[in-house]
Amino acid sequence: MSEAIKNAIREGRTALGIEFGSTRIKAVLVDETHQPIAMGTHDWENRLEDNIWTYSLEDIWNGLQGCYRSLAEDVRAKYGEALTTIGSIGFSGMMHGYMPFNAAGELLVPFRTWRNTMTEEACKELTPLFNFNIPQRWSIAHLYQAILSKEEHVKDITFFTTLAGYIHWKLSGEKVMGIGEASGMFPIDSTIRDYDRTMLAQFDELVAKKGFTFKLKDILPKVLCAGESAGALTAEGAKLLDPSGTLQPGIPMCPPEGDAGTGMVATNAVRVRTGNISAGTSIFSMVVTEKALSKVHEEIDMVTTPDGNPVAMVHCNNCTSDLNAWVNLFDEFAAAFGMKIDKNDLYGGLYRAALTADTDCGGLISYNYFSGEPVTGLNEGRPLFVRTPDAKFSLANFMRSNLYSAMATLKIGNDILLKEEKVTVDSLMGHGGLFKTPVVGQQLMAAAFNSPVTVMDTASEGGAWGMAVLAAFMQEKAAGETLPDYLSNRIFAGQTGTTIAPKAEDVAGFDAYVEKYKSTLIAEKAAVEGLR
Repeated sequence: MSEAIKNAIREGRTALGIEFGSTRIKAVLVDETHQPIAMGTHDWENRLEDNIWTYSLEDIWNGLQGCYRSLAEDVRAKYGEALTTIGSIGFSGMMHGYMPFNAAGELLVPFRTWRNTMTEEACKELTPLFNFNIPQRWSIAHLYQAILSKEEHVKDITFFTTLAGYIHWKLSGEKVMGIGEASGMFPIDSTIRDYDRTMLAQFDELVAKKGFTFKLKDILPKVLCAGESAGALTAEGAKLLDPSGTLQPGIPMCPPEGDAGTGMVATNAVRVRTGNISAGTSIFSMVVTEKALSKVHEEIDMVTTPDGNPVAMVHCNNCTSDLNAWVNLFDEFAAAFGMKIDKNDLYGGLYRAALTADTDCGGLISYNYFSGEPVTGLNEGRPLFVRTPDAKFSLANFMRSNLYSAMATLKIGNDILLKEEKVTVDSLMGHGGLFKTPVVGQQLMAAAFNSPVTVMDTASEGGAWGMAVLAAFMQEKAAGETLPDYLSNRIFAGQTGTTIAPKAEDVAGFDAYVEKYKSTLIAEKAAVEGLR
């Protein structure tokens, strides 16, 4: 087997996916069976500068090169081979955000990530104009907010894109975007697999009144669907990716996608009536719908699969950051008493304790809001823990409350989708760090959705693996073969996973917790106002 993998590496019969997550950049190289044969990682972190969540261009390129170098070293260590060519490459990143460039290709303002909640004014105008929910993190919201705020840079914009689109552009020279990622920049019309023409015209008319003559379509990336060619790695791009000069140019590149799209691929959740939940630094769910929703809901985004089908998405800015902070505190406590506990064991022990808790957490309420949370109307966040004097204050209830908190805002949004809109979900797949400890995250998430949750054996590979699969799909698809069929027949055939059904007592307990959570939001809002 090792010799076969060596030959595949030498001959470029591989596919590479690289995904820029919030705290880690990950690369996964797969062989012709789509199994990971090498990986690379690079840790990074966003920073709050001038009240804007951002990563610098230096962060981006150091991170990409560090991740790729880690991958190349893994290939050499495992197989004794230098990575000189690859069959196909795809790049993915955190969706949304704002990276505007001038005619010289210069970034006009620091990268504004999805995490920023500064565009409320823009959203309040655009949502009724389009009769379509425009969330604060969307690229079009950032552009229009810059116009409303009379930011000087707007007049110089000739192109704006997302992180994944930026990386792809610099490595290939192509200003393009996968349709799933594009749907987080501007609304998509799934019938034409492109930006909605009516809304483009509405936006152009709106900004013309403010003295801007550009046409929005001219400064947006071109939309491509999964399976289409998105150019090739240029000589300059090869040097940017691998400064050692070992990797050669000319490698085919697939459309860049967002982490939502790669999550759908990684969990085989691109068919109608399937869904997936990604739970890491942020948390979001995506359900491929049979029809349009009955009305606009500000808690629900309408985006698309990588092949352009409509998806109802509930996105929350906060998930595991506060959980991680509490686990780190317990780690410090252990260290103070001379105990060294493996971090995985610590997480596992604390998470499993939650399963012995009262299903409603015994009167304990946690808010995990490191940053703002538009679903619940907060522009800023303040992590908060609150309880009544007679609450059942135990470690089990404390941990369950924090785990519930990581999912509570997502549940609030999905209660609208599932209970009010009566959307049907046949299968729900989970992936991301929250599911790393077996059973716990799945059981509580099943309670949140009142639906079985499956974690596939491949789920730990995550979005970078999903991106590699999209790169392989571009090269391997047969005439007329759809992405759902390719995934079901070639990628996931024979794959196994673990499914956990909801328990009635957990569902009732989580429902009770969320009602208290919503009624106590006033305390979280007061904390934002009072704690500066």
